[in-house]
Formats: sequence, C-alpha cells, structure tokens
Amino acid sequence: MSMTNATQKALDGEPTRDVGSILIAGAGIGGLATALALAKRGIASTVLERRSAFEPEGAGIQIGPNGTRILAELGVADELEPLAGKPDAVHARNALSGASLARLPLGKWIEARHRAPYWVLHRQDLHAALLKSARESRIISIMTGFDVASAAMERDRVSIQDKGGRRLDGDALIAADGLRSHLRGELFDAPPLRFAGRSAARAVIPFEAMPEPLRENATTLWMSPRAHVVHYPVRGAREVAVIFVRKDTIASDDWSTAIPNAWVTDIAEGFAPILRELLETPPQWKKWALYELPPLPFWNLDRVALLGDAAHPTLPFMAQGAVLALEDAAVLARAVAERPADLPRALALYASARRHRASRVVAAAKSNGRIYHLDGMAAHARDATLRMAPPTMLMSRYDWIYGWRP
Repeated sequence: MSMTNATQKALDGEPTRDVGSILIAGAGIGGLATALALAKRGIASTVLERRSAFEPEGAGIQIGPNGTRILAELGVADELEPLAGKPDAVHARNALSGASLARLPLGKWIEARHRAPYWVLHRQDLHAALLKSARESRIISIMTGFDVASAAMERDRVSIQDKGGRRLDGDALIAADGLRSHLRGELFDAPPLRFAGRSAARAVIPFEAMPEPLRENATTLWMSPRAHVVHYPVRGAREVAVIFVRKDTIASDDWSTAIPNAWVTDIAEGFAPILRELLETPPQWKKWALYELPPLPFWNLDRVALLGDAAHPTLPFMAQGAVLALEDAAVLARAVAERPADLPRALALYASARRHRASRVVAAAKSNGRIYHLDGMAAHARDATLRMAPPTMLMSRYDWIYGWRP
C-alpha cells in the first residue's frame, strides 16, 4: 500500500494498519486525543467511558504552543480557534499591593517563536471538539456507561470487564482514566495519591462583569503567601475564567464541590481592593482538591500503558496537565503506528520517551507553586526579579516546554 493510499483510507475512516482495535479507558481529553491520533494513522480504537453521559463541567484551560500544535494535527484547531482566547501576555502582579510586576510576552511573540499559538479555552469547548471529531470517525467507537472493573492480559490480547459483567477484548489497553485511575491501582501497584494540602476554586464570569481596570487581553497571575489567583479570557473573550488556589485541610474527592463564597473572600481580605472586587463577583465557586502522585517506576506492562493523569498527575501551576496528555497521545500513536506487529514494544518505547519530560514538567509545576506563595524577603526578591529581568528572557526559560514537538 502506498503512503498516498494509506493516508486517503485514514481520511475516509477506514483502518489501514493490521492492529485490530485498541481499547482506551477514559473519554476525557487524553483518551479522546489518543483515539484521534490513532485514527489519523488508520488505527481503530474503542473508547470506554464510565459515565453514562458527558457533563458540561470545567472551567478555563491553557494550551501552550506544544498543545495547539497537536490540536492542529488532530484536526480540531479550526473549530476551536473562534472560541479561544489569545492573550497578549502573562501579567504578573502582587496580590497584596496590586503592583504590576511584569508582562511576559505571549500573543504574536510566542507564536513566532514556536510556530504555534498560545490559547486559553473553556475545558468544555476543548472536550466537545475532541468528542465531536471522534464521533465522526468511522474507526473510533465510544461506549458510555462502561465502568472498568478488571483487566487481564493474555498472550496476544487484553480483556477487560465492566462492573455489569460486560467483556471486551483488544490488542492493547490504554489507561487514560484520570487522576484516580482504577487501572493504575489494579495493574501497576501504584502508591496512593497524596493530598497536596491545597485546593482550587473556579468560576467563569462574563467579560463585562470584570472590574474595568482588569479588562485586558492577558493571563493575569496574582501572587501572595496565602493564596494566588489566575484569570484569563475564554470563549472568544466573551467570558473570563477565574481560578483561586489556597491552602486547605479538606481532601475532597469531587471535582465540583459547591462552596460558600467566603472560602475565597475570607482569605482575600488583605488583597488589593481591585482584586477583592473581582473575587466577590462570581455568584458561585466550585472547588476541587489538588493531589500529587510519587513517580511511578513504570507506565507500561505488556499490552497495557498509562496515559495522562493516570500516569503523571501534575499540580496546575505550569498549566500543562491537559497538554501533557495531548503530548502522550501523539507519541503513543506514533509508536503504535511504527510497530503494529509488536505492541508491547511500542508501548514500552512510548513510556520511555515520555517519562523524563513528564517528570520534569511535574517538578516545574510544583516549584512554581512554591514561588507563587513566597513570603517575606523571598517574596520581595521574587518581585524584584520580575521587575528587573527582561520579559523575553524570562519567557525564553520555558522554551523547553513550549518548543516541544512529537
């Protein structure tokens, strides 16, 4: 088969690789991206989602050039582009004084540097675009209400069973089942998640509801010892996503715990007046607890591999959680396409290619979390550095993140 004919068959939704079907547990961003990346190479997959319906949950999500490049390859960038915020800068500010510390360039600067844009999206919009594209593919099947209970590996197959007793077989199984991955716990002898001692609250408000001095096309970061705040425009700048992160003692399991506004506003009592005004605007905040996972010794086991948060959950302080899952999907699909006759080897090469980078990003996110919450002289030194250092030099430190290519 020529490359031209293979490409055409993939576009027509016909399998071109002798792989059979890959099972993917989890229809979140990582699972759907994996299915689409495989489909682009003519490899069929079945995506299994434990929920019976997809709920319109979530808030803002930042996608750097290393992620938007993959969205273009998956064929969903054109649909998302009108919905994306395209901030001109990261505006760093002191939450207590309100002082502006630095404006680190995004927009045209970062797009020219990395040949791909920096977007901020509503998570729901990103998921909807991936889901729509997956449903349109003839070689991707999506099963909802399939809550994986067990998995077993045979000589050349993987068998999974749900809690209702239904069984499916596939040539390989990708566990993209999230932070609390059942398959990670069952097959990989993983340690338990550790509560990070912090929780985050989120809200989305109309752009017009923003205090007028804060109506700018930027991702704004406010730092203080007790909490930090991030906000940025989404949905074509019609709305603004606001995230508030503080220390917490309650390790909740829910992604959408409704909380009283005082959980935010009491901590923000000493903040600059304009920031307090913003934090008093949302009618409702929803909270989720932040967790860490010690690095796993391995991500693959024969014909099973972990992907996304199931493999390497990260704190959100580098805005790279979803992008790491997109990167995983691109690398995994390429490895499977290059070695369709030896899937255990393909999955081992995928895991080997991804472990160091993912671990480095997770460590950088944890470090950022410490920097955001510095106190005393350390906070003064941080602020002085941001004021004095050339903004392009500060942003160039992240070339290793944003310049990544599969």
